[in-house]
Amino acid sequence: MKNKAQPDGMPVWFDGKSINEALFCEEFLQTHKIIFANGAFFTPEGRVADELPLRGEIFEELKCCAVSNIPRKISNIVELMKLAAMVENFPPEPDRIHLSNGTLFWDGTFAKGKPKIVRNRFPVAYNPNAPKPVLWLQFLDGLLYPEDIPTLQEYIGYCLIPSNKGQRMMVIKGNGGEGKSQIGAVLGTLFGSTMKDGSIGKISENRFARADLEHILLCVDDDMRMEALRQTNYVKSIVTAQGKIDLERKGKQSYQGWMCARLLAFSNGDLQALFDRSDGFYRRQLVLTTKEKPAGRVDDPDLAEKMKAEVEGILLWAFEGLQRLAANNFKFTESDRTRENREAVKRGNNNVYDFLDSDGYVRLKAVCPPAPKSCMRHTRFTAPKIICPP
Repeated sequence: MKNKAQPDGMPVWFDGKSINEALFCEEFLQTHKIIFANGAFFTPEGRVADELPLRGEIFEELKCCAVSNIPRKISNIVELMKLAAMVENFPPEPDRIHLSNGTLFWDGTFAKGKPKIVRNRFPVAYNPNAPKPVLWLQFLDGLLYPEDIPTLQEYIGYCLIPSNKGQRMMVIKGNGGEGKSQIGAVLGTLFGSTMKDGSIGKISENRFARADLEHILLCVDDDMRMEALRQTNYVKSIVTAQGKIDLERKGKQSYQGWMCARLLAFSNGDLQALFDRSDGFYRRQLVLTTKEKPAGRVDDPDLAEKMKAEVEGILLWAFEGLQRLAANNFKFTESDRTRENREAVKRGNNNVYDFLDSDGYVRLKAVCPPAPKSCMRHTRFTAPKIICPP
């Protein structure tokens, strides 16, 4: 068969009647930096969270050709492009932060431009001369105790990189009305599409929820549920993951994917486990308590928007915390209050401790008279814990 002559002025992938989808993909990939890895497209701007703009670019090139079923053609091209642009592995780069105007490295050096395809890119520019985020710091000073602010600074900086070396999640709790949720609103501007609103309760219950956090750096639970978690293995696997973990999507075979999502929750109570009494579950929590809301304080409804204007300075503040954390071998600064909070959460989940500490039931005094046999028959305590009659 003779090859059909290419119509004048038409692209190589169009013969005047039909579109050669393979040739279109080849030409498109020559003019666009894009790869497909771990179930998503990536460009120099980061992960393609929404394929609609990509489909729009394809349509702009196809609309010069009068063919039918263009939406179906676009879907076929996108699926074919997943094969043509696929790479076997695309690991995270935990030593750098990709920003809107370049790449910031751990040592403080900065490289301008976007020459490489990256997994994520923050929608904030690096400006070493950005003014100090005065309003943000004033807000934190009124929200948290001074010794706990460095912990939050390190944790936000920790979330800037795709790494779980810190092995911690954070819970900020208060009685309500202190303004905790303003932190999440500001972080949404800093992190952009690399942050996701989620639920720790859902993560613990739904085996498909972990896959929704793939390619995400920070998951914020704005109002954590007060119910104790029935199982903690899914939450702990996210906090401790330092490589690929098993992920599962509904109706699909499970697969190995990179997991770098850190968990930040705001709550009016503690994160408890219904059955898990292990030290590991509580050891992985950084629990900060807020100050009491001052009586007569007038809240500013535009406070979050005003703090968002300081996002370049907040980035420098968080990066300072990251550098301090890295210099300390990823051990977070913890005040005595933070340590006591963690112990209180652990003790609060096991009322045996309160039972043993109660003078009304158990006394550790050696002078305590022996209990009647009727009492001893129903107790499992051994000396020196002696149950004393009232």
